[in-house]
Amino acid sequence: MLVENHPERTPPVIAWLSPAARKAIVAVACQASDDQASCCEKGFEDVFVSDPSDPYYGFSSWDDFFTRRFVDGLRPVASGANAIANACESAPLQVVEDVAESDRFWLKGQPYSLLNMMGFDPLASQFAGGTVYQAFLNALSYHRWNSPVDGVVRKAHVVDGSYYLENRYAGFIDPASADPSAPNDSQAFLTAVATRAVIFIEADDPKVGLMCFIAVGMAEVSSCEIRVHAGQRLARGDELGMFHFGGSTHCLIFRPGVKLQFHFDRYHTKPGLDATNVPVGAAVATVVG
Repeated sequence: MLVENHPERTPPVIAWLSPAARKAIVAVACQASDDQASCCEKGFEDVFVSDPSDPYYGFSSWDDFFTRRFVDGLRPVASGANAIANACESAPLQVVEDVAESDRFWLKGQPYSLLNMMGFDPLASQFAGGTVYQAFLNALSYHRWNSPVDGVVRKAHVVDGSYYLENRYAGFIDPASADPSAPNDSQAFLTAVATRAVIFIEADDPKVGLMCFIAVGMAEVSSCEIRVHAGQRLARGDELGMFHFGGSTHCLIFRPGVKLQFHFDRYHTKPGLDATNVPVGAAVATVVG
């Protein structure tokens, strides 16, 4: 497990606790740092809760390692009554407004279809015409979900889905533009067909009110573990749940009339497939108006 390369494999195997793997994980965690060079000099144990004196860094299993936590204080939670905290350590994909309650989400533009995304929950109608913010979790990133607002959980459930689906226009209908990573170009489509956790939260801020967090498994990921329940009170930054085993994507969904100002420039990135991470807990947006 700690052997970095296997001499009989091409390309060489990089073990999950090898120096190369630990360095790569720290580098992803440093993406949003104002001083990346200095940040990348930190040891794995300076960034994630671990025990470097133990052969397995204190992790009881590979999954325990995958769901590792940040060292306390490393990811402060956004303050301010109007702040929307980033629910996952993730790279912004897009912000889409005036989302339809029901749409033909298999079309080339991959529009969002709220009923499908939310598993045909009756609450979906309240979000028709609202806003969806979606962001991608790198396989090397922190994979726990945290509440973007202060509020109360109204509903929380997992919607079963399929493995390895992708939008036909991002697949092999045109081999010249096929997505080599399979689901990456199909993230909007996957919100309606992949296994996902749907959590409705009634925010304390009346300018937000009812909102929805959706955690979406990509490719082989189907383990969306919810750790909250209906009626539970949340403080911004409290844990909602986690993914197991692999890169994933997630959405924050707001009802029509909620006006948001996003702050991607603060984190040296802009939405798209080449975006870099916004820290979990950071103010990804503020409510205006």
